[in-house]
Amino acid sequence: MTTKKNVLITGAGGNLGNATVERFIEEGYKIIAVDVPGKDSGLQDNDRIDIVKADLTSESEVEKTMASIWKKYETIHAALFIAGGYHYGGLKDTDGATIDKMINLNFKTGFFIAKNIFLKMLDQSSGGRLVFVGAKPALVPSAGKDALAYALSKSLVFQFADLLNAEGASKGVTASVIVPSIIDTPPNRKAMPNANFDHWVKPEEIADALAYLCSDNSSALRGTVLKIYGKS
Repeated sequence: MTTKKNVLITGAGGNLGNATVERFIEEGYKIIAVDVPGKDSGLQDNDRIDIVKADLTSESEVEKTMASIWKKYETIHAALFIAGGYHYGGLKDTDGATIDKMINLNFKTGFFIAKNIFLKMLDQSSGGRLVFVGAKPALVPSAGKDALAYALSKSLVFQFADLLNAEGASKGVTASVIVPSIIDTPPNRKAMPNANFDHWVKPEEIADALAYLCSDNSSALRGTVLKIYGKS
C-alpha cells in the first residue's frame, strides 16, 4: 500500500499505542512513533514506521524533537496524543506532588507537542486532525473521586481541545477527544483479576475510533468527544 499521509502518535510503545500504530498502517499512513527514551516500544524502524524517542514532559526537548521531525516531514496530517499515566487515590491520599505528576504525564505530554504541531497545521493547506485521550473519571464524578489527581489532569485535556477548536475552526484544524473506560490490557487484568474483562474496551476498538476521527468520513465533525465505554 502506498503511504498517503503522515501521522504522529505519542505513547506508541504502549498497548493502545501498538494497536493504533497497526491500525494506521492498515490505513496507509506513515507513522511517526514517539515513545519514552530507554523503553523498548516493541516497534521497529522501517519504511512505514519512524521511531522517535523523546521526554514529552520537557518543553525544550519537545521543541528540539519536533524541529528534527519537521525537517523530515513537510506535513503532519494527524497527531494522536496517547501518552499518559494513571494514579489511584481520593482527596485524602492526594497531595501537590501527585497533582504535578499527573499533570505532567496527562496534560503536558500532550500540550507541548500539540502546541508545536497545531501552529504548523494552521499553515497547512490540508489543515489537520488532533486527537487526545481523555478519561471517564474526568467526566463522571463518581468515577473520578477515587482517582482525583488523574481526573483533574485529564479534565485539562478537554478544555485544551475546546480552545484549539476555537482557533483552528477557520483553518481546517480539528481537535477531538476520545474517552475510553477501562481498556483491556495485560496490566489492567493483573490489577483487577476479578473484573469482567468482556465489559472492557479492546485497544483495537479504540484504534478503530481513532482511525475514523482522522478519516475523510469525519470531515463534518468538530469538537468531538467520543465516549468508548464498552459495557462498563
